[in-house]
Amino acid sequence: MTSTLSHHDHVFKKFLGDIAVARDFLEIHLPPHLRKRCDFGTLAMASGSFIEDDLKGQCSDMLYSMKTTTGYDGYVYCLIEHQSRPEKMMAFRLLRYAVAAMQRHLEQGNDQLPVVIPLLFYHGTTSPYPYSTKWLDCFAEPELAATVYHQAFPLVDITTIADDEILTHRRVALLELVQKHIRTRDMLELVNELAYLLEQWAVPKEQFRGLMYYILERGNTSNAEQFLQGIATRTTDYREDVMTIAEQLEAKGEQRGIQLGEQRGIEKGIVLGRQEGRQEGRQEGRQEGRQEGEHSASLKIARQLIANGVDRAIVKMSTGLSDDELASLFDDSH
Repeated sequence: MTSTLSHHDHVFKKFLGDIAVARDFLEIHLPPHLRKRCDFGTLAMASGSFIEDDLKGQCSDMLYSMKTTTGYDGYVYCLIEHQSRPEKMMAFRLLRYAVAAMQRHLEQGNDQLPVVIPLLFYHGTTSPYPYSTKWLDCFAEPELAATVYHQAFPLVDITTIADDEILTHRRVALLELVQKHIRTRDMLELVNELAYLLEQWAVPKEQFRGLMYYILERGNTSNAEQFLQGIATRTTDYREDVMTIAEQLEAKGEQRGIQLGEQRGIEKGIVLGRQEGRQEGRQEGRQEGRQEGEHSASLKIARQLIANGVDRAIVKMSTGLSDDELASLFDDSH
């Protein structure tokens, strides 16, 4: 089978890799309503393959780029089926390839999707091709699928829904209200609404704790202690959890305080160390300066004594110079 497939693949690409042949192929086989939108004068090969490794033995992909008659960039995507038995889900597979081509178009720096026309070239033994090439027919309920994929996808934009309406959303209202305002309002202002929802729709303790930590750690809560106290006094089933959370937050605060204190201590130690180092440096500099000045004065006095004929032993005693230094001075005087 591999040898047969490779022969099919070779001859297909040999012909369809010729732009003149590809242009004739597309002008003949594209549906009229699509053909009239294609500017075949701009037809060119597009490099790259979108076929997954596990499918490469079954089909050969050829991708062409061209502009539409309105001037926009578009793609025509051609596939050849090598199996002797038709693929029932081929329409869905073609859709996957089309989406992959769109993705690569975006990755090349474009900010709009191109129209990709999947086209199946079939030469199997079963004739005619027995399956639909309409991808919605791959669903068990094509009519239902059409109502989903032929119109805008549902959008829940919580930022545009009024709080009063959110409060009617039963068990999901708590999540929606918090996430609507988590960045924009002081959560302390919502204590009454949150407590009301907690009383109306009991949530598991794990969800409650997760929500409280989320509010306190990610929300704009001006006073965490007052917020927790407000929840505890207005609910009956969560007071113990609120107390636990408060204790944990307090312990965490203490730990952060200790860490901050340690960090500040380290920083202070570094500063003090630098100050002490500079002070020691200045002292050492002054000491070295004094020593150099004293030595220079001793040399000057020694030269004067030697010039006046003073005995060497007396010069050494008077100046504290070494024998080598004195020898050098006496040699210079002669």
